[in-house]
Amino acid sequence: MSIKVLVIGFGSIGKRHADILNSMDVVSSVTVLSRQINLPYETLTSLEEVSKLNPDYIVIASNTALHYKQLAFLEKSLQGKKILVEKPLFDSFYDFEIVANHVFVGYDLRFHPLVQLIKKKTAERNIWNIQVFCGSYLPDWRPGRDYRETYSAKKNDGGGVLLDLSHEIDYVRWIAGPLKAEHVYSCKVSDLDIETDDLLLFTGKSVPLAHVHISLNYFTRKPMRQIIIDGQGISVQADLIANTLSVYEDNEPSEYAWPDLDQNTAFLNQHKAIIDGDLSSACNYKEGLETMRLIDNIRPSLYT
Repeated sequence: MSIKVLVIGFGSIGKRHADILNSMDVVSSVTVLSRQINLPYETLTSLEEVSKLNPDYIVIASNTALHYKQLAFLEKSLQGKKILVEKPLFDSFYDFEIVANHVFVGYDLRFHPLVQLIKKKTAERNIWNIQVFCGSYLPDWRPGRDYRETYSAKKNDGGGVLLDLSHEIDYVRWIAGPLKAEHVYSCKVSDLDIETDDLLLFTGKSVPLAHVHISLNYFTRKPMRQIIIDGQGISVQADLIANTLSVYEDNEPSEYAWPDLDQNTAFLNQHKAIIDGDLSSACNYKEGLETMRLIDNIRPSLYT
């Protein structure tokens, strides 16, 4: 099997997808849709050219605010294609049905070996409590670029921690089940020169049992990404920066580490799974849409 790939958007995430896909033996060609010039890939400049290219696999890696329009165009114009939409699926919830293509959402942390092991270890346990923290410093995200000019800083481009860092919402839902918000505080509290929310404090429950606490921000100087899970006969402590995991199962401790894990491993595993049709871990369109519904339910608290 040899496939043609189209990547829509060539910012930092689009470039990463293009380079990873270009390294895969199964991929015969990578084309990029972008207004940028002199790119190292064949380039299209408009969606109208996509049908002629007739790609097998498409990655939407543009600004979040463009995702809905671009996906709707592809759904209308193409049939039977595999389409990966970078997270989050949209900038807000749309009651939009997919019937002609196979759509997935780029929550690649599901393919991180640490998160996969947590899901395996907790699958048969009653989970009581989940605490998640993800904090980093937005100006450090994209070296060489003014953070104030990135989509993360702009409301109309789909920025803000609630959308940008929705990985945490997705993998908690994947591990523990659907979430129901109880208390949410999301707003801008720091001195960052942005229009968007830079803090989310979420308290809720999963179905049927676990209490869930999620804290996300744009202003922690030394990045931290941690997961703590406690339940019947199990305790989990994970560090997604150091790639370490401690697990107590029925009082038996185990330590795991992935010191040489490449930053692109989860991305690569996600692409392989979708292309090969191994969809047990991939976030499908329905799941991505449900995450957007939850985000929209949270969002009324913004800036209040």
